[in-house]
Formats: sequence, C-alpha cells, structure tokens
Amino acid sequence: MVKFGVGQSVQRVEDERLVTGHGRYTGDISLEGQAYAFMVRSPYAHAKIGNIDTEDAKAAPGVIAIYTGEDAKAAGLGIIGSPAADMIKNRDGSDIYKTTRHLIAQERVRYVGDTVAVVVAETADQARDAAELIMVDYDDLPVIADTEGATDPSSPVIWEENGSNIAYDWDLGDEDAVKAGFDKAHHVTKLRLVNNRIVVNAMEPRAALGEYDASRDHYTLYTGCQGVHGLRNFIAGYSLGIEPTQLRVVSDDVGGGFGMKTFNYAEYPLVLFAAKQLGRPVKWVADRSDSFITDTQGRDHVTEAEVALDADGKILGLRVETIANLGAYQGQFGPFIPTLAPRGMHVGVYMVPALYNRVRAVYTNTTPVDAYRGAGRPEASYVIERLMEKAAKEFGVTPAELRRRNFVPSDMMPIDQKPVLPFDSGDFDRNLTDALAHSDYDGFEARRAKAASEGKLRGIGISYYVERTAAGMSDYARIAVDPEQGTVHVWTGQQTNGQGHETVWTQLICQRLGLDSEKVKIHLGDSDILPGGAGTGGSKAVYMVSGAISSASDDLIDKGREIAANELEAAKADIEYRGEYGEPVFAVSGTDKSIDLFDVARKASTQADLGELSGDGEYSQKENTFPNGAHICEVEIDADTGRYHIVKFTAVDDFGQILNPLIVAGQVHGGIAQGLGQAMGELAKYDENGQLMTGSFMDYWMPRADDMPSFDISWNEIPSRSNALGVKGAGEAGTVGAPAAFINAVIDALKPYGVEEIDMPVTPLKLWEIIQAGGAKAAE
Repeated sequence: MVKFGVGQSVQRVEDERLVTGHGRYTGDISLEGQAYAFMVRSPYAHAKIGNIDTEDAKAAPGVIAIYTGEDAKAAGLGIIGSPAADMIKNRDGSDIYKTTRHLIAQERVRYVGDTVAVVVAETADQARDAAELIMVDYDDLPVIADTEGATDPSSPVIWEENGSNIAYDWDLGDEDAVKAGFDKAHHVTKLRLVNNRIVVNAMEPRAALGEYDASRDHYTLYTGCQGVHGLRNFIAGYSLGIEPTQLRVVSDDVGGGFGMKTFNYAEYPLVLFAAKQLGRPVKWVADRSDSFITDTQGRDHVTEAEVALDADGKILGLRVETIANLGAYQGQFGPFIPTLAPRGMHVGVYMVPALYNRVRAVYTNTTPVDAYRGAGRPEASYVIERLMEKAAKEFGVTPAELRRRNFVPSDMMPIDQKPVLPFDSGDFDRNLTDALAHSDYDGFEARRAKAASEGKLRGIGISYYVERTAAGMSDYARIAVDPEQGTVHVWTGQQTNGQGHETVWTQLICQRLGLDSEKVKIHLGDSDILPGGAGTGGSKAVYMVSGAISSASDDLIDKGREIAANELEAAKADIEYRGEYGEPVFAVSGTDKSIDLFDVARKASTQADLGELSGDGEYSQKENTFPNGAHICEVEIDADTGRYHIVKFTAVDDFGQILNPLIVAGQVHGGIAQGLGQAMGELAKYDENGQLMTGSFMDYWMPRADDMPSFDISWNEIPSRSNALGVKGAGEAGTVGAPAAFINAVIDALKPYGVEEIDMPVTPLKLWEIIQAGGAKAAE
C-alpha cells in the first residue's frame, strides 16, 4: 500500500509552510521600481459625476499619475464583462437588461464604492493622502437599496433606459402542472423567506500587482484568484482588448475565496493599464473597508414558496417565486446565481412531480451580488427544507416521516425523471436514519422537558440538503520528472484557496506513481504553464484534477515505457509500471528486471526529441455529482435574555468515495460554520440612502469559535457513477445544509410562543423581542 495514498487521513503538506509564515500571497510580492495605486471611491450610492478637480492631488508629494473615467475612455479601456448575462432570457424569450460597468465610473456612480479615480504614487501612504485632495462634484440622485422595494413601479430607477429596476423575469418548470397539483391538494403549506445578504470576508483582502513588458507588448498580473485562466481571459477580452497570450496571470497562495475571488474586478486591469502608461510595475492592496464595499456580496433573496401535499403526505407540486438582488450592476456570474446555478434544485431529494420556479432579479444601489459558497444551491435548499419542516408540523407527522414519504428511493437510481434531480447514486433514508441515531433524536423531548424546568427553551431541526457540483468543462494537468533533484513536479488548472489541494494532489500522484510524498512538488496558479484550467469553484476540483492527473500520468508512463523497453531490452508491450504497488519502477512483466522512474527520466534528458520525461493530460466531465446529507441541529434559548447556544450539530453526509477523511472533515466543519454564520448573525445591511451600515467588523457580526459546538460528523460513502474515483465533492456541502437545520431548530424551540416563521439572521435581541411579545401566549 502506498503510504501517502488515496483514502488515508494524512495531514496537509502545505500547512507547515503556511503556519510558519512562508506562504507567498499577493501582498508579499514586490517588483523593482513598483509604484502604488489607491482607488478613490464614491461616497454616494447614486449620483451624477460633475467636475473632478485633481490639481491639488497631482501636486502632492510622490504622486505620479491620476486617472479618471475620462482618461479611461480616451485610452479605450473596456468594461467588466458578464458572460452570464447572455445565458439568461426573460420568460417571454426576450433578452434581459444588461448593464455596462466601466473600469472607472463615467457620468454616474450607482453604489457606495464605485471607483471614480485612481491615484498612483511612490508609496501607498502618498497615494492615499493625495486621494483625499481630489474634489468631485456629485449631484446626488434618488436611491433604492431595498430588494423587494425595487420591484415597486414608484421606486427610483437606477438604469433609466431600462424603465424599471427589473433586470429580468425568468422561469423554469411547468406552471400548468403545478396548478393542477395544487387544485387537488389535501394540504398546502406556504412560506415567505428572506435569504439575507452577507459579506464574504475572506481572510486575505484582494490585491493586485501589474507589470508591462513593452518589448513584447505583454502584461503580467499577480493576484489571488480562483482560476488564472478564466481571469486572464476575462481581463484580456473584456477590459484590455488584447489576446489572452499577451497576459500572464500568476496566483500563488490565496487566503480564502468562497466564490468572490473568481471575478474580474476593476483594480486588476487598472494596475495593468497604469503599469503600461508609466513603464513601471503598479501595486494595489485593499484594506478591510475596501473589501466590505467592493468585494461581491452574497445571497439577498426574498421568496414566496408553497408545497402541495396529498392525503398521504406525498408532494403534488412545488411553487417558488423569488426576487433576487443583483446590486448596482450585474456581476460576472450574478444573473446566473438565482436561476441556472440552482435550476431545479428546489425539489431537493424528493419525488416532486411538478415544479414551477420564477425569479425576478432587480438592480439596487448596493454592491454587486455574485457567487458565494454554494452559489444558488444553499438558497434553494433553504427553501425546500424550511417548507418540509413546516409542512410536517401542519400535516401532523414528524419532520423525519414527511421526508421519508417523499425521498427518492435508492433503488430507483440512477433516475432521469424531471423535475426530480438526475441522481446517479444515493441513499437518503440511510443518511437520515443515521443522523437521527447520532443526534439521539428520540430522546429529545426528555431533554426539552428538562430544559423547560430550568427556564430554557429547546428546539431541534432537520435539514436534508443536496448540492449539485459543477461540470461541463475541461481541466488540464502536467507532470514532469526531475531526475537530478529526485522530484516529480505537478501542475494543474485548479487554484487552492485553502482547501488542501496540494495534499490531495500529492496523494493522487503518490498513488499513481508509487512515490513518497516528499518527492512530489505541486505547482498552482500560472496561466502560462497549461493551455487552460477550470479553476476552483463548484466543489469539482477533486474529480476534475484526478481525471487530468490520471491522463497526464498515462502519457508520462507511456513515454517511460518506450525508454524502459530499450534499456531492459524488451518489447514495449512487455513493460509495466508498478506504481500502484508502491514501486516507482518500470519492469518487464513476470520478471524482476526493472529500472527506476528517475533513471528513465535521466535517459529521457539525453534524448533530443524528449529533453525530459513528462506527461500532459486533459479531462472533461459532463455529468454533475450530487453530494447530500442529513443535518440535525439542537439549540437552547434563555427565555429571559434571548441568548442561545447550539447544543449539538449532527451531520451524516454522502460525498461518494473519500480521498482524505481529515481534509473532508475540515471542509465540513468550515462549511457548517459558514452556513451557521449567515443564520446566526451575519448581515450586510443598507440604509435608505444606500450606505452600508455594517461596513466594518465593529458592526458586522462574524462567528467565532465559541459560537460553534463540536460537530458530530460522519459519512456514508456511496460512490458516484460519473467519475472513475466515485467522488462527489465536499467543499460547499456544509454551507448548503446548515442554515435550514438551525432555523428549523429555533422555530421548534419557540413553539410555546406560536412562532412559525423567523428569518435569518437570528440574534439574541430578535429572540428576546419575540419572547417578550409572546409572553402572554406562553403563559396560557
């Protein structure tokens, strides 16, 4: 057995480097002669831009250049593109309204944080000080910052040429079939939900360092991102109007992404533009205030949903209508998130015969909204799992029983029966049964009674989530053997943001080539090395990279067999590679005649047509995978103060084949904490003037370690049929399942007060106010 192979709980190989301060983030990189950029942001949520007086700023110490929207227009700079805007159509088949977002605002700003000028100076402090001297004449305009209010015809219109704030009116499903199901329903459960807006708050703020080589007419951008090839293509095509080959993007260590670092932000092409104009590198590093107002934000939906049940509690139809806030401009994938990203996922893991989903997206004077961990799937799961919990109580059966009556049975898989999701494997009943046992669900009422005797409120809630991972794309890998150093170098098109990719890729290579882990070196984040890469997002990394690495390994081994055959004086057909047995050797089948991998590489280095022993691989996957699982949350509330704590959180997941249990556990822990963070306190709140009232950690609540219990996690490995490893992905699952489990538990705890609905986030103050308002009812 390979000692660092697949399936083992090996510790992360990257951790020693990172925790000892030897990581290399964008902020750590400096180039000779670099200047520093500072972005001047609009303090208004909506205003016309008048005169911009830069004279005093230009005369300030250290200032090299100042650029405004007029300068950007004169230079022919492009826009921040949105390919997703071309993927969505209105219900009548017409095109949606597409905004134009310039790199520097021209004529008008539409949210607090819109860039109106760029200052470049010798130092970062000089650039910041000079920015204070720029005087901008703003003519403020009416503001709309409320998601639901933006649909009101009387509300201020952000994009006047559109005539309203509605970006599109999209739908999916069979409206007539759903109506027929509701017409014959024995019971209908209705629910209104708010999926609160949140700030991403990655540990590492965004940063960018650009340089330009005039002799080659070539740019290089250093920035932390989630995929260098995608970012390169967006900047080249939309913003700079150059060929992708003219731009190299380098992304070393990245301190958290969560979807937000996927995108092209104005600062990235702007530092490249400035570097070309000035003939020297230009660096920009965001502070946390920048992050709060300019990083894409997440969620922000208002939803009306209802489910129809027959007399046996079987689902007859599901109707979901959502208003989704896109912010001031459509994001790179923003229009995709509430529509095609979760398409059909509102049915969850249930045998739903008819679904109708309508989404109206709106523009508001707020920071643009785009993908955030899970990207549309947590929102969909929250809807169906809140509905199922409420429906069970109204119908008079336990939440577990109603779910069981409607689960897609394991013996029906693989299934292709729309609108049911196309599961290729899974056993939902088994996962729920295990979670109920691990959480001691049957003993809960005794715990509730004991808590009540102590003046506490106890509640328990279930959520059975399903996540659809990304597919329909290609990824690449390259493997090269260095015989002098005795190492194997591996490049992939993915980009780690802290998920442990280096460790898992090392395990894959160790398994395939029979190597010790110290002989494997993983390289990520250089767009010049590979022809392309899918980037990190959508929990697809493991199966995409495993396929690409397998293909590259096959290519490398095939080349090595040719050389080994010559050295061992045998036919190539008789040469085998014994990596799966932990032996990095080529051998003649059935004999002990062999040659080491590194000796073969040494021979390859002497051959003019090879130069090195290497292999290139490409992998494509069309089918999605469907991680799923049961989450059960138990909470206790102090009725006198509203303070609460999570007593226990249980999760039983199905991620298919587990490659590294330790890393999967870390992903589950982080995902649950992130989902609970939204449910418990995170909220990006804007006032009526479009000012972000929660624009710092003084005002924006973030979960801390003592807010979380010790999670009880386990899994059932039910392999996916869509890929050779049988994996399903795990990165976003916890975030998908946790919010509904927590909210369902809180509502259950508030049963004495007749509470049937409560929106995220649940704060102690909100609970205290509910309890105070319902005290008379509880005393009855």
